Amino acid sequence: MESNLSSEKKEALRLKLCSLEKFVLERILIERDGYKTDQLAAVSEETAADVIYAIDRIADAAIKDWFDQNWDNAPPVQIIMEGLEESEALTFPNGTPIEATELKCIIDPIDGTRGIMYDKRSAWILAGIAPQRESANTLADIEIAAMTEIPTTRQWRADQLSAYRGGGLKSIAFDLRNQFSETSLTLQPSQADQVLHAFATVSRFFPEACTLLAEFEEALWQEVYGRENGKNPLIFNDQYISTGGQFYEVLSGHDRFIADIRPLAFRKLGIENKLACHPYDVACALLLEEAGCIIEGPDGQPLSCPLDTISPVSWVVYANASLAATIQPAFKKTLEKVLL
Repeated sequence: MESNLSSEKKEALRLKLCSLEKFVLERILIERDGYKTDQLAAVSEETAADVIYAIDRIADAAIKDWFDQNWDNAPPVQIIMEGLEESEALTFPNGTPIEATELKCIIDPIDGTRGIMYDKRSAWILAGIAPQRESANTLADIEIAAMTEIPTTRQWRADQLSAYRGGGLKSIAFDLRNQFSETSLTLQPSQADQVLHAFATVSRFFPEACTLLAEFEEALWQEVYGRENGKNPLIFNDQYISTGGQFYEVLSGHDRFIADIRPLAFRKLGIENKLACHPYDVACALLLEEAGCIIEGPDGQPLSCPLDTISPVSWVVYANASLAATIQPAFKKTLEKVLL
């Protein structure tokens, strides 16, 4: 659907998303100092979409506070957010009827909760804005997106990436040692046309379906590169339990290929498992597109999903078009052989 948002309006909304995420980041960093790990990791709630932990509630409250304080003069917006039930209507200015909103903002307050609450690895705040089309909205409608790093306690830097459709990727870094001062940041996805001796991953974070997904991964690389002297090709994987974190690894040139096809594996095995990727996890897919990466569904079609909190999402990312051309045929063949 053609957007009626001008470049000026999209830029203004990009800046608002960046401001929102910086506010949430600051709140999380301040408040987490008063908690022990076990307190942050305490289960707060189990929803239809995911498990909500105590640290998630800090981010949820910060998001609502920011919108209350900063959205009066902006187009009315509906919020779709992890931790918010489908039946809950959250709009700003507060109390606006959904049918009167002009925008829809989908948010993952903390993507990578388990990594950050144990202080293992950065988590990410993810958000995307689309013109309001109510239940007809899909991922393709997102016109503005931003993601902001929530660093571990031993890090001094937090990166923020943002874009509006057609405006190119923008990135900065906050220096946490110096009152969040901003510095420029240049990211470059890999331009290589192969993944040998580099990082390329099929996501398998939990015991469920792990064996099947490992079988798929091994078969994929044998299909692409064959076996040399009876050995499998040397390719490294990195199980970063955060979709936003995985996107960042591709955007920064660290990883060249990542596929999260857990919903397909769960279906193959007849497993009912809600611990899969959801639309709010891929809210920043636009950033990959603006950086020249290829993100698509396992079938090779443009990635599509409704903008809700419950739909399982499978996705594949290639750092560049050359890599996609090299791997796609083998990916589809292996998918049919192992998972379909």
